[in-house]
Amino acid sequence: MYFCAMQNYLTTLFSKQQYDKNNFFLIAGPCIAEGQDVVMEIAEKVSGICKKLAIPYIFKASYRKANRTSASSFTGIGDEAALQLIKNAGEKFAVPTTTDIHAHEEAAMAAAYADVLQIPAFLCRQTDLLIAAAKTGKIINVKKGQFLSGPSMKFAVDKIKNEGNDKVWLTDRGNTFGYQDLVVDYRNITWMKEIAVPVVMDCTHSLQQPNQTSGITGGNPALIETIAKAAIATGADGLFIETHPNPAVAKSDGANMLRLDLLEPLLEKLVRVRQSIL
Repeated sequence: MYFCAMQNYLTTLFSKQQYDKNNFFLIAGPCIAEGQDVVMEIAEKVSGICKKLAIPYIFKASYRKANRTSASSFTGIGDEAALQLIKNAGEKFAVPTTTDIHAHEEAAMAAAYADVLQIPAFLCRQTDLLIAAAKTGKIINVKKGQFLSGPSMKFAVDKIKNEGNDKVWLTDRGNTFGYQDLVVDYRNITWMKEIAVPVVMDCTHSLQQPNQTSGITGGNPALIETIAKAAIATGADGLFIETHPNPAVAKSDGANMLRLDLLEPLLEKLVRVRQSIL
């Protein structure tokens, strides 16, 4: 894992967990905090798997979805209720949490509930958003825009570090390939690691099929294992995987989420891949 003098904050982040420092870290959870039962079920299951496999774990859920294709799509259960639910899940299962923010005025609010603030890919160049996030003092996870190269993400990192916050990492989620597909260029993992920050691979959003005429984003979850294995082999420090007990009824991004019961066998394989390249 990317534990060095510059990243001592990672040790603090995972201080409540027993884990193998040679493992990748995992960011996983539902796309959105759609309800208490689903959130708690996923957090309990994933935290248990990660404890068993000695993988440091961050629970993930969006408190609100501001970037839906259709105006009729589900956007959340209410900001405060969802943020409190995310915080409760982290406290109950002793894991750090993350959620995404979409505007600079959301940064301080979300920072009161989450340990890591995520900047969505579409917004990774929004200077006021990056600065507001940086000023919270939280860890900032910036997703690489589908329209950007890995090396160009240096400028997003610089905006955060210029505010005195060195706690930043980058997440790849593929690049736009035509109108309705994405492709992963694994060179970006190597290039972004050269910026001297931890690098994460988003194994689910990189398989989205956007801009469908139905107004609902499609996906190709059968390839999650392929994306994840290649990311670990390429040197990714962490993986991002959205998961749900029943993706078919998920309130958001069900088309590209991993079914929850498939997560443990996948992670077992990925741990072996990680061990093989050390």
